[in-house]
Amino acid sequence: MEWIADPSIWAGLITLIVLELVLGIDNLVFIAILAEKLPTAQRDRARITGLLFALLMRLLLLASLSWLSTLTAPLFTFPGHAFSARDLIMLCGGVFLLFKATTELNERLEGKDEDEEAQRRGAGFWAVVAQIVVLDAIFSLDSVITAVGMVDSLPVMMAAVTLAIFLMMLASKPLTRFVNSHPTIVILCLSFLLMIGFSLVAEGFGFPIPKGYLYAAIGFSILIEGLNQLAQFNRRRFLSARMPLRKRTAEAVLRLLRGHHETAELDSETSSLVADNAENRAIFNKQERLMIVRVMGMGQRSVSSIMTSRHDIQHIDLADSPEAILSQLDRNQHTRILITDNSDDPLGVVHIIDLLQQSLHEHSLDLRALIRQPLVFPEQLTLLQALEQFRHARTHFAFVVDEFGSVEGVVTLSDVMETIAGNLPNESNEVDARHDIVHNEDGSWTANGHMPLDDLVMYIELPLDEKRDYHTIAGLLMEHLQRVPQQGEEVQIGDYLFRTLQVEHHRVQKVNITFVAPTPEWDYEV
Repeated sequence: MEWIADPSIWAGLITLIVLELVLGIDNLVFIAILAEKLPTAQRDRARITGLLFALLMRLLLLASLSWLSTLTAPLFTFPGHAFSARDLIMLCGGVFLLFKATTELNERLEGKDEDEEAQRRGAGFWAVVAQIVVLDAIFSLDSVITAVGMVDSLPVMMAAVTLAIFLMMLASKPLTRFVNSHPTIVILCLSFLLMIGFSLVAEGFGFPIPKGYLYAAIGFSILIEGLNQLAQFNRRRFLSARMPLRKRTAEAVLRLLRGHHETAELDSETSSLVADNAENRAIFNKQERLMIVRVMGMGQRSVSSIMTSRHDIQHIDLADSPEAILSQLDRNQHTRILITDNSDDPLGVVHIIDLLQQSLHEHSLDLRALIRQPLVFPEQLTLLQALEQFRHARTHFAFVVDEFGSVEGVVTLSDVMETIAGNLPNESNEVDARHDIVHNEDGSWTANGHMPLDDLVMYIELPLDEKRDYHTIAGLLMEHLQRVPQQGEEVQIGDYLFRTLQVEHHRVQKVNITFVAPTPEWDYEV
């Protein structure tokens, strides 16, 4: 226990820990960039796994000091320079760093979206860990050689390396978060890796670059970037004092939606309006976000995707007996009634208020005299265009017709507004097919077969063909089966399993939707 009172051992231990941390900074930066390629749930595990491999590798190297000393012995001579095993390792490591830093820089400078799920799947967990381990092998050699040159005691060297690795584990998560939240810092770090890779290649060829030069260049670059970050912080603080974050975000969105090409880009001023969100919390609540999404999609949705099919419309046939007509009027709970005359083709609609006025004036029931002609929309009309026609018309009711002029269904102004505000229940307590979906306890969904796909994607991430000629869940199933599905039949679409629960008169009424975990694919990309 004499070593506890030996100040030279403590001084060597502390000095060696500091040097190990300095040598490990570039390692941590590279780990931060690599870990960002993985899904969020796997990043911490990848960082810890990679650093544990680094610790194990360094301890094994320290335990084999006799073998380590042979790495500096010349193996062969080429153009006047004697290459050792250490030179070859440095050379290969430098080429690896140059390659990875160049490819990473290319991805970011080309403007690729790193948040797309397709790219997240492109980086396998063990592929990223393998890259971390390869880099650790390079810097482990440099780290161990430094430890051997600084301290003579093997336990002190192992303790310093172990403490340094654990400190790197603690620092890796905040460093990863900081690096990934500042794109300019990612570019700066990749530039550092290019410089370090070049220095390793030069050292492998026998032209060592003094570390002081590298650290001076890195330090100067960090100082400039620090001033840049300070300027951005002061800019956000100034904007925060002038207007709240919510208002700044709304203003930034409006700037993007004004339609002028020269001002539509998210420039530095616009991005500064929304950058001050240190808590990483949602600025708008869930209902507001859903409304914004629905409004943005109104230009792509057609009236046929929200109409009530003619098969589901309650109507009164003038050819029926007066008693049957009065019985239907007594059960009616709608403000407008569709009128037919011994045919499937509607004559028009009758407003309940007109029927009330006729009754108040003690006139006999005459539905034909009260018929009004609604608007007529082609089935390809977009919701924005329908909303504009409703604004200029004296009626909020429209027929939806196909290219042959046949009435396919009806749509009202309330139907259009429900695409923005969500379900608006009426007195009849009838659940609209667009909102007839229930989240079950087992995680699955039970939905109405007539639910539009544009509303379904609000609940599940289902890929849809923009050029499809069907609009509902039933249409989706028929497209994949090429026939009417039978009760209990299953079909997998994307990552979801659709099981038909109820079919009545060739109409799909209820469907169960269950998420199916995708089969993991081995990825050998390095």
